[in-house]
Parts: sequence; structure tokens; C-alpha cells
Amino acid sequence: MKSPYVNELEPNQAVTGLFLVSHKDVRQKKSGDPYLSLTLTDRTGELDAKMWDNAAEVIHAFERDDFVRVKGLYQIFQNRPQLTVHKIAAVAEAEVDFADYFPASTRDRDEMFQELRSWIASVGNPHLKGLLEAIFADEAVALAYRTAPAAKSVHHAWLGGLIEHVLSLCRLAKFTAAHYHDIDFDLLLTGVILHDIGKIHELNYARGFSYSTEGQLLGHIVIGMRMIDEKLRLLPDFPAPLRDLVLHMILSHHGELEFGSPKVPLFPEAMLLHHLDNLDSKMECMRGMIEKDRLIDGAWTGYSSALDRSILKKRRYLEPQAQESRPPQPLPKPPVPKRAPDPSSPFAAKLQNALTREQ
Repeated sequence: MKSPYVNELEPNQAVTGLFLVSHKDVRQKKSGDPYLSLTLTDRTGELDAKMWDNAAEVIHAFERDDFVRVKGLYQIFQNRPQLTVHKIAAVAEAEVDFADYFPASTRDRDEMFQELRSWIASVGNPHLKGLLEAIFADEAVALAYRTAPAAKSVHHAWLGGLIEHVLSLCRLAKFTAAHYHDIDFDLLLTGVILHDIGKIHELNYARGFSYSTEGQLLGHIVIGMRMIDEKLRLLPDFPAPLRDLVLHMILSHHGELEFGSPKVPLFPEAMLLHHLDNLDSKMECMRGMIEKDRLIDGAWTGYSSALDRSILKKRRYLEPQAQESRPPQPLPKPPVPKRAPDPSSPFAAKLQNALTREQ
């Protein structure tokens, strides 16, 4: 088993361990010499690392997404943990267990897929049910769907994250569809299950999480539209108006044009899908920020660009702070009165007379 994991590190700890390089940047010190700025990861989190000395010797020894053996010192710098790397070298894949390096859902992925199938089986509309069954009859799609993360980094960014996110939305959809009148639950559920299906091709997740070339060029909305349209062509009896509603839900689920949706939601199920998707992703983003926050002091996390804010660490904020037991401070000593010069001395008598005249 890998040791240590990122979440086991303690300040001022000498570290020797294996990590995955998820980010590598060569920078220059004021002297002009290069140094390495790295992000090292395992399944428990990520670690900011810097190699200040002898970086030129190892710049080409490893690349991003390589596994490396690192020796260094883990310290707190500007209230943030940082690993100062002294030695680093690439290691072969045979030396590592991939399960130690890639975050994964705590739920069994096959079990989650069976739950997804039960949601599909509950769909009453035969056309929508037929579309969902046709899509997941493709074994490659089914395997990727229960393996892919829901995002590169923002929310549910782990293996099995996509299906975990979708199952959460299925439960939210059932609750809200019962609350709001005239919601077509079959249509809403179809949108929930298919809205992010393009992410199985948008993201690479065989090593680190990154965007594929197809994902960079098209994005998961366009990829998902293409996948669904291909299946719809195999279902000639699928009603054209219903097809347009399904495709519109995929197109509009980001909610706003500036957030990547080609269309804004134009009917209730599409609007509800957008808000449920946004709710689940934002709540998971907040939870993850608090859980993984690496700031040592204070009740606030670091800044989240995804949420455009820092997050209050509520438990730390509410915990009563132990009052420091300080030893009682001694009372100030009263001033020692000045003793009058001894008038028995001739010099003292003259001095006293002089002071008396000045007053």
C-alpha cells in the first residue's frame, strides 16, 4: 500500500513517497536559475510542491501524468502546506497501484449502474424508455458512463463521479417533480440521465483528469447531442416534438448563454433540470472545498474560482475556542518613594536648601 498519502502529511515532516504529477511548470528564480512548480496528487488530495535547487538536472526526467518518487520536507508557507522537493525521479507504472492515485466514488460503480437501470425501468413513456435503453445497450457507453468523473476538478471529480452525480439528481428530480404541478417526470428523468452523457468523451480519465481533444473542440453538450441524435435515428417511431424537447434539455442545462448553453431553458422541465444540476454541483463543490481545504488557520477556505468566493468552515467557526490559560500577571509594584537626603550631611543640607528654593 502507498505511504504516505497526501492527507496523512504533517507539518515539518520529512517525506519520501510516490505521487502522480498532475501539473508541472518550469519557472525562473530572480537569479535566472530554473525551479519547478509541481502539483503532486494521490487519491486523497493534491499537494503544492516546489523544487528550488538542482531543478535543471531533472527538468526532462519526468513529465505531467508521470509517477515520481519524491524526497523532501513538508512545511507551512504563508499559511499553506508546501512540499520542498530535494530529490525527484520518475518510476515505472509497474511499481504503483493505480487505485492509490485516482480518487474514486465510495460507492460500488456496478451497484450504481444497477440503480440507474432501475430508474430507467421506472420510465412510463415507451419512447423515452426506448431511447434510454438503446443508449445504454451499448456496452462501451455503459462502461464509460459508470467510470467517468462528472468534471475535471470542480465537482464529483473522481472515477464514478458522473453516475453518482446523476443518481443524486434522480432523487432530487423525484422530490421536486412531486412538489411542482404539471411536471412530466419521465421527461425530466430522461434529461437528468442524458444531460452530461457527452462527458464520457469530453474527459480523459485513464491517468490524470484532463480534457480530450474532442472535448476541447466540441464540449460535452455538443458531444452529447450527437450521441443522442445517432440513437434517435435508429428509432423511427420516436415523435419529433418529443425529440426536440429532449434535445433542448441537453442544449440548455447550463442555464445561461455565458455558461456555455446554446439555448436558455424554455419550458418547466428544462428549467428544473438546470437548477437541480446547478444545485447538486454547487453543493458538492462546497463540501469538497471544506473537506480538502489545506489552509491551516482560520475558519475560511482558500478562494474558489468555481464559486467565486471563499467558503466558511462552519464546524471550525462554531467550535468553542479554548481560552488560553495565562498565568496571573503580578500587580505592578508601587513606586519606591524618594528618600530625602540626610540633612545630617553638610552637603545634603545644602542640596536640600537649593531644591527648596527652586520649588
